[in-house]
Amino acid sequence: MTSPTEQDRRPYAVVIGGGIGGLTAAIALHQSGWRVTVLERAATLEPIGSGIGLAPNSQRALDVLGLGDRVRELAAWEGGGGMRAQGGRWLVRTSATAATEEFGGALVLVHRATLVELLVRALPADALRTGVRAELVDPGTADGRAVVRADGMDIEADLVVGADGINSAVRSALFPAHPQPTYTGFTAWRLIVPTPDRTFEPHETWGRGGVWGTHPLKDGRIYAYATATVPEGGHSPDGEKAELTRRFADWHDPIPAIIASARPEDILRNDVRHMSTPLTHYHRGRVALIGDSAHAMAPTLAQGGNQAIEDGVVLAHHVAPGSDLAAGLAGYSAARVPRTTAIVRQAARAARMNHLTSAPLIAVRNELIAAAARLGPNLILRSFASIADWRPPQRPYAAGTKFAQR
Repeated sequence: MTSPTEQDRRPYAVVIGGGIGGLTAAIALHQSGWRVTVLERAATLEPIGSGIGLAPNSQRALDVLGLGDRVRELAAWEGGGGMRAQGGRWLVRTSATAATEEFGGALVLVHRATLVELLVRALPADALRTGVRAELVDPGTADGRAVVRADGMDIEADLVVGADGINSAVRSALFPAHPQPTYTGFTAWRLIVPTPDRTFEPHETWGRGGVWGTHPLKDGRIYAYATATVPEGGHSPDGEKAELTRRFADWHDPIPAIIASARPEDILRNDVRHMSTPLTHYHRGRVALIGDSAHAMAPTLAQGGNQAIEDGVVLAHHVAPGSDLAAGLAGYSAARVPRTTAIVRQAARAARMNHLTSAPLIAVRNELIAAAARLGPNLILRSFASIADWRPPQRPYAAGTKFAQR
């Protein structure tokens, strides 16, 4: 198979993986002047039934693509929320107003399927190919194009983007000796259920050896997640709903009601792994890695998808058509490796803190969090500032939004 560049003078990029990071990169590259094809192994883009929190940093990246305001319109909650202890005591209360004052915007929680649909609509109609098995054959050089094999046929490309997730075959092809992601020590459950009969404030609860989060979606449903310190590879013999009931049904309301309302088939369980040994760069030849392929992280800061979105926008900035690709990819790595490595490590530290099992240490932790919150309403938020304050290198395409210009 020959590259479409034989009929089109624009440089040609192949994105391997049609997740959030891959789609974002494809849109950003397309808007900057690349011809793009996204190769996705799944027959259809049906994201897992879970939510994703889009923080102010990724919203600014989406502003570059003209999508930020559409995402903000999906915000389901503009009131309060915060962090609670296992018994229900509020340790920290936050608000959308406080987050907006601190960062220029608040967290927007959306269903992953909603975000993917929004991204797909921003792509050219012929850019996405599903049900395609793709592998990197040759990363290319300054003088020779990269080669991707898709369903047994070779495609030449000026740029390849590896967005194929935590088990990235592209990463393994580029850096075969690099250690694979390792188990964080905890597993995660995710579920979406109908809204309980009564209202409640969004919250994340830190208990003994685990975390529970409950957040409303725009469509009226509830996205909930839980984590617990367990051996790797485990599954409950009587089902994950029974496991959640054993672990969390004695926690504060509305957690028991949410578990009770879940259908067993709607509960997802996955061991959480991360790149405990970071890559020193995210490119080789004509190939760049983004998202979990480059820097898989624990979900404790809710930044995995956010950083993938940042990656896609920053990559497009550095590899503009007509520029020196080798220099651009080096610039991409220089921009992204320090930031994402720091966030991977910060997420790991947060995971150790919110999965404590010692009752005395938990009591001390909770008192320190509550004391910090009493010192100032925005003090806890400011600990997130180095992440949420990020600005993209490009000017936003979303003309004139006050948020984008902050």
